Amino acid sequence: MSIRKTLRSSLVILFAGVLASLVPVIAPSARAQDLPLPGVGENATAALARMSKTLAATQFSFASRTLRAYAGPNGELLHIAHKTKTVFRRPDRLFVEVTGDDGTIKIFYNGTAIVLYGVEEKKYASIPVAGDIFKALDAVEQATGTDFPLADLLSDDPGRSVLSGVTSGGQVGMAMIDGVRCRHFFFVQAADDLEFELWLEDNDQSLPRRFVVTYRSLPGRPNFVAELSDWDFAIQTPDGEFEFNPPPGVTRAELQPTPSR
Repeated sequence: MSIRKTLRSSLVILFAGVLASLVPVIAPSARAQDLPLPGVGENATAALARMSKTLAATQFSFASRTLRAYAGPNGELLHIAHKTKTVFRRPDRLFVEVTGDDGTIKIFYNGTAIVLYGVEEKKYASIPVAGDIFKALDAVEQATGTDFPLADLLSDDPGRSVLSGVTSGGQVGMAMIDGVRCRHFFFVQAADDLEFELWLEDNDQSLPRRFVVTYRSLPGRPNFVAELSDWDFAIQTPDGEFEFNPPPGVTRAELQPTPSR
């Protein structure tokens, strides 16, 4: 799983000395382990294989609602919420709109540069980078110290990426999410001292509908919760949707690293 052991803040005001951490998006994932994995149930690996086949589509979009815990100035455990729309086209096109308690940010990647646009701040930053979407997101991570808990959904094989680093886990039950029957899985990453739950639709698509990460070694055992919906594999997104054209009054700013909190 591409979840960093150090939990960083979520979307904070862009260019006010820090950069938004863009939590609901995705980022480069670690190399996955070979399957099947000792300690992981066969029903889990089978469901994740079906998910991988579905998410191998050339283009799709989805929505998410997230709730994330972070440490406040006095060490108290606080929470911040966001909703996101993500549009992806392989191998190098991405548009994300994140709206939350602390403002709105839009991300554009057109294959040559990735742009982060703070709507309320009327500022944007651009990072020149060529290659697939993972190279672009890696450039953002290196420039800002950002982490991306939903990192694996756009990899070439999301099922393998999800299980990367997992030492044990499997199905723990069933659940109904928005009227859809889902399989409920629980996994442990011992090396990073975290655990996560994943709910996949109980059908041939095996789409992810809910995702919860718990950081066991951090004070207060903070977590990250994402509800995923509105999956659309019939989209035909024109190239222009991935291009950023600054609106009147919007100015360019330099990126500054995001400190963890």
